[in-house]
Amino acid sequence: MTQTRRVFLKSLGLAGIGISAVGDAFASLFPAFNKLRFAPLTLNGKVQSEGKGLGGVVVTDGFTVTRTDSKGNYSLQSNSSAAFVYITMPRGYEFTNDQGIARFYKKIEPVNGKFNADFNLTKLSTDDSKHAFVVWADTQIETPEDAQLLKSQSVPDTLALVKSYGSNMPFHGIGCGDLVWDKFELFADYKEAVGKTGIPFFQVIGNHDMDIDARADDGSMNTFRFHFGPTYYSFNRGDVHYVVLDDVFFLGTSKKYIGYIAENQFAWLEQDLAHVKAGSTVVVALHIPVNTGARRRNKLTEDPIGGVVANRKALYKLLKPFRAHIMSGHTHFNEKVLEGDIIEHVHGTVCGAWWTGPICYDGTPNGYGVYEVNGSEINWYHKAVGYERDFQFRVYPTGSVPEYPDMFCVNVWNWDSQWKVEWFEDGKSMGEMLQKTSFDPLSVMLHAGTEKPAKRSWVDPVLTDHMFFAKHAADAKTITVAVKDRFNNVYRKEITIADLRISQS
Repeated sequence: MTQTRRVFLKSLGLAGIGISAVGDAFASLFPAFNKLRFAPLTLNGKVQSEGKGLGGVVVTDGFTVTRTDSKGNYSLQSNSSAAFVYITMPRGYEFTNDQGIARFYKKIEPVNGKFNADFNLTKLSTDDSKHAFVVWADTQIETPEDAQLLKSQSVPDTLALVKSYGSNMPFHGIGCGDLVWDKFELFADYKEAVGKTGIPFFQVIGNHDMDIDARADDGSMNTFRFHFGPTYYSFNRGDVHYVVLDDVFFLGTSKKYIGYIAENQFAWLEQDLAHVKAGSTVVVALHIPVNTGARRRNKLTEDPIGGVVANRKALYKLLKPFRAHIMSGHTHFNEKVLEGDIIEHVHGTVCGAWWTGPICYDGTPNGYGVYEVNGSEINWYHKAVGYERDFQFRVYPTGSVPEYPDMFCVNVWNWDSQWKVEWFEDGKSMGEMLQKTSFDPLSVMLHAGTEKPAKRSWVDPVLTDHMFFAKHAADAKTITVAVKDRFNNVYRKEITIADLRISQS
């Protein structure tokens, strides 16, 4: 199989780029985002609920972090380059939103060096110690047809999932970047889709959500901030502290970027985390993965420059005192990356391989991550769109992978090192299957070759670590695969050898 197509672009993290850009006229709608101004600015206001001030709520301008006093008042000495004043939503309160889009901020419009912003919160009717959230990675709509697929497939699936947990379960979503594919007019469709899920969504900026005609990284965020507010912020729900970061650093020329967290965010994050008790569970959402196994799998001498975060060690250091989970997307494959006690969830995408079919590059079904929170504990699974939650692996017949012609194989897309993949032959236990780095056979069938897929012919299969192999006897009648995840959930499938074939189901 040829793997040379767009290798150079993939090494830069630029495969699948779009071609549209935002004009200067649109950027001029919000010139305050484009200029660095350092005139003193005083921010004042109050955070309250039902007319009563809320003390201890974190307030920030993106540079400095403070807290409200016992009466809910705050005062913050800022500067005129600050675009927003915003709060870290405290636990126990509804997420203020506009048809599903989280609104926890006020755009700064100073008068005589001052700006007043009050925040009115509504108390939840239920305890949020137990809650859930979904991560939509890379909805990546480029055309009205893509938008319709999002609204007709992903939205009803998410809506049904949320309803299955009951009305008393607090739920929220995280759009993990690349909400659109450079076509900013489709942000309206994205917002419509979010609104139909019935839950509030927080947004992450991705490389396809950036103004590619900006002269520097600061200006590349203009359109995103116009629609969704700050690109880095935090909020609380129950015992969990959530952080959103912008790790896409625009290099000042069309479509070039690196995975990088700028110092202003680190300085803010240090202050933000100073208000979080050591040992707490912290969830960090960003677009480009902090790390993946792509370099190892592809035997590269260096990390893909636009594929992982170059200065990730600094982030790991800040997160070390906490029980941290990192949520990322960008790659269009599914993977778990462990760094000490930190676990990163690199998500298979909502759009799969850019809306070309039912799977991502690595065979993971189009879908999203689901996270169930109970106190400080988090359980998770991948929800394939159009399937029940127990659809967690796919079995392929003997010879599906040419490198292992006498073995059948299984793709367990949400696997990590605490999972166990066992198999049975005609009811007899045969032990654990062999883990090998390989290509998913369905991805090869749908994506390999210069003409496939027809909609976007540059899509390619990628190597993945979540493939498992075994050899059954020539006279075997049935095989059963039993997969146990790290939470002791067991997923089983029995298949007759005669019925085993490559399929999309």
